Parts: sequence; structure tokens; C-alpha cells
Amino acid sequence: MVEGLFFTFGSAFEMWAFRVAVIALASFLIGGMVLVTRPQEEVIGHPKGLFLLFMAEMWERFSYYGMRALLIFYLVQHWLFSDSEASIIYGAYTALVYITPVLGGYLADRYIGQRKAVLFGAVLLTIGHFFMAFEGGGGQDDPIINVFWLALALIIVGSGFLKANISVIVGQLYSRTDVRRDPAYTIFYMGINVGAATASIICGYLGQTYGWQYGFGLAGFGMLIGLVFFVLGKPLLLGKGEPKDPEKIKGFKEWAIYGAGLAMVLLCWAAIQYQEMVGYVVGGFGGGLVLYVLFTAVTKLAPDERDRIFAAMFLILTSIVFWALFEQAGSSLNLFTDRHVDTQGVNASMFQSINAIYIVLLAPVFAFTWQTLARKGLEPSTPLKFGLAVIQVGLGFLVLVWGSETAGLNVPTPVLFIFLVYLLHTTGELCLSPVGLSAMNRLSPTHMASLIMGTWFFASATGNFAAGLIASATGGEGVGEEAGKQVVLDVYSTVGWYAVGIGVAVMVVSPLIKKLMHLDTLVDDNVGDDLEGQKQAGIEAQEAGVHPATAPQIPGAPGNNRR
Repeated sequence: MVEGLFFTFGSAFEMWAFRVAVIALASFLIGGMVLVTRPQEEVIGHPKGLFLLFMAEMWERFSYYGMRALLIFYLVQHWLFSDSEASIIYGAYTALVYITPVLGGYLADRYIGQRKAVLFGAVLLTIGHFFMAFEGGGGQDDPIINVFWLALALIIVGSGFLKANISVIVGQLYSRTDVRRDPAYTIFYMGINVGAATASIICGYLGQTYGWQYGFGLAGFGMLIGLVFFVLGKPLLLGKGEPKDPEKIKGFKEWAIYGAGLAMVLLCWAAIQYQEMVGYVVGGFGGGLVLYVLFTAVTKLAPDERDRIFAAMFLILTSIVFWALFEQAGSSLNLFTDRHVDTQGVNASMFQSINAIYIVLLAPVFAFTWQTLARKGLEPSTPLKFGLAVIQVGLGFLVLVWGSETAGLNVPTPVLFIFLVYLLHTTGELCLSPVGLSAMNRLSPTHMASLIMGTWFFASATGNFAAGLIASATGGEGVGEEAGKQVVLDVYSTVGWYAVGIGVAVMVVSPLIKKLMHLDTLVDDNVGDDLEGQKQAGIEAQEAGVHPATAPQIPGAPGNNRR
């Protein structure tokens, strides 16, 4: 044990990780306040509204990842669910988090605008995170568990309204031809990762060391700070994100939209308790969506556009495999780290920060690498990158299995292998998440862009729900520590080899899929072809929002052939 100034730590490494996280968070908070309150309309070449959105999103990610780092432990250790039950609940929760941005984005686009949607989502998130701090006595017979279900439902719907829209406002602060757009999203993207990385360390430490209410309560306080920033900073948004047609929400119509949001909370409150409902929604609606897209492609599109939709569907189905394995991080891998890894005195939840830290370090490297290879005509095709992503996520588990079995089942797994798992999973993520978002936009005809993006997010939700099912198979309660460890490793070995095999198969057929993309005839007749918010993609699939907005067509504008 190591005594700090105010806290007691399990090791010197945990103490310094906590201190660095606190210093980093405080530095960005103070720096953001200084930039936002300066008298100039712009600071360091950007409108102050960007830094307002940076602060709001940083605290939203802080609250979300702070809660996420602790959730599986809270379910198992406090509410006394089995590993299998907790994993299914966790999978249903993350699946719903991926579905609700589709609805939140739709309501914002059609009715209330992005700013009001973000504000409504932030209010729901703040209430939800504070409700998480009411822990009661524990156990599933405790009536306070109903407050917990309500807290999860509020967070799910709040995320749907906020995450689907805040990145869009960033794009609205700049014209489509403004060269500052990419740097703006890079700055905004930094806020996401700062919030995610610091939350897992700070909230994870407090929750596992001093009590759940401290970790969850701090996450709620962080969301409250973000909400205050967003409310007080409204003038800095320069009127962006307002309703396109204010007439649609006059009178009580706007409140009806918020009422619909609260109805969604009730639906999620039921769904999170009866997880099979989520499976039916994800499987039934998602499958119907895929069939409808394919039917539309076959019956209504020209041959080249039809083939591109076939290619997009192939990529979407491949992404399900990736997310089903990648999302073990917050559930089974979190539990494995806690029980079977020599964490050197560090709380297991704090390791959830590794992915975000790797993203910050490696995203610029990947961007530079793709650009360099593209200039030389050597950049891998999109389906080839997807194959590489699936192979890497499988290799991550195989490396962990090898390291654990080499060390011995009767001794803790060296912590090095946890860092290696997250490294391989992050490099895989960077080959798939931002690449996939770009591909959906590139391959979709303008009139089907929203439909294809909705299908992409339902695939992500399906992957998350499948992740819960895989994680439930790792439950080895009552069989002893060594046997339980072996159960997890057996599951990881199986899914790892399947992933490698699927990834190799994807790479083998990638030339055919690339041919279906018809890149040689792909013409962009829009000024500014990226998804609103695409530049921030990477830390998780839904980070770019669900607004595949394309620039208005300009008569006579020259086309721009794209690889």
C-alpha cells in the first residue's frame, strides 16, 4: 500500500496513474475555461463554440466511461448477478446505447434541432448518472435496484440524444470548404479521449477503493459540469444547431418530442430488465432493415449502385464479428483482469483507460500511414482493412491465452498481456471504425445514406448484444479459480481462432468486394463529402453521430473521383 496526500493506493503505479489523470483533466478544464471566456470571437484560429463543445463532450465521455468501467463489477459484486447474467445485462445496455442515437438523430433533424437535443440528452444523462449513486443494500431483492434500472435507461436515452447530435454542431460552426474543419474535429476528438481515459482511472479507482457511490457520483458530477458549460455557453454556438423549421415545434409540439424521449426511457427501463426484448429488436428490426436495403438495391438501383450496396452490406456484417469480440473489454475481459491478472496493485477498472490512450497515440500514426500508402498507390482496400481488423481482434485473445497458459493457470497472468490485448484491439479498431464510417458514406447513394448508416449502427448494436452472449459463456462460478480461468481461456481461444479464420476469409474475398465498390466510376458531386462528425470517429463506432449529411448539389460543380 502507498499513502498519498489524500488517498491510499495499492501501488506506486496506481498512485501516479491517478495523479496524472487528475492533472490532465484539471488542465483541460482550466484551459478550456480560459479559452471560452476570452473576449475575442475566435481563439487559436477557431470559434469559441468549438471549445465549448469540447468541454461538454469531454465531461459527457468522462461520465459515460467512468460508469462503464465499474458497471460489470457493480452488477456482479453489488447486485449479486452471476457472471453470465451480468454479461447479458451489460450487452443489452451497450446494444441499446448504439440504437438510440438513430432515434435521437432523427428527432433532432426533423424537429427540435441539435442544440435542444443535446441539452435534453445532457439533462437525462446527469439525472441518470446521479441515480447510479443510489446503491442501497445490494442484492437483487433490494427495491433500490429499480432505481438502478431507471438510471441505466436514462443514460441510454440521454446518450441517444446527445451523442447523435453534438458532433454535428461542430460541423455547423464551419463552412464545408473551411480548411479548419479537420483540425476542429481533431481538437474535439481529443476531448473525447481525455474524458474517456481519465474517467476510467479516476472513477474506477474511487468506485473500487472507497465505494460505488463515489465512482458513480463523480461521473454524475462530471456530467453536471458539462451540462452547465453547454447551457451558459449557448451564445458561443452562434445560432447553430437550431430547428430547421421552428413551426413544427410551436406550442406543445416541442414538449411532445420530450415526452417521446421519456417514453423511450420507459421502454429502455423494461428492455434492460428483460434482455431478450433487446435481442428481438436488434435481430428482428436489424434483419428486416438489411432485407429492405437489399430489396431496394435489387429493384430500384442502377447496377453500379446496387453492387456498392452489396459491398456495404458485406462490410456491415463483417463489423458485427469485430464488435462482438472488441466489446469484451468492459465485461468478460474486465472481470478476467480483476480475478486472474497480476495488476501490480492497480484496480482492474482502471485498465479501461488503455484503449483511449492507445487511440490518442496511434490514430495520427494510422492516418499518416494510410495517406503515405495512398500517395504510392499501396493503400489497402476497405474490405482488406476490415479483414485485418478482425484478425487483430482475434489475435489479441490468442496472445492472452498463450500468455496465461505459458505463465501457468495457478499463477496470475502477467499484466503485460492485458496491454498487448488492448494494443491489438485498438489497432484493429483503427482499421475498421473510422474506415467503416467513411465507406458507408462513400458507397451509399445520397437518397439512401441515412438508411445505410442506420443499418451500420444496428450492426454495431447486434455486435454488442452478441458480445454479451459471448461474455456469458465465460462465466465459471462455482468451479474454482483455476477451472474458472480455464473456462474463460477456452472461450477466448475459440473465438480468437474463429476471428482469425473469418478475417483471413474476408481478406481472400476482398478483391471481389473491392470490385463491387466500382471505385473507378465513383464520382462525388458534392462539396464536402464527409459525414458530419466523421473526423472524430475511432474511439467507438457511434462517435461520428448518425447524420450522413452531404453537401447540397451545386449545378456545374466538377466531380471528384475518389479511391
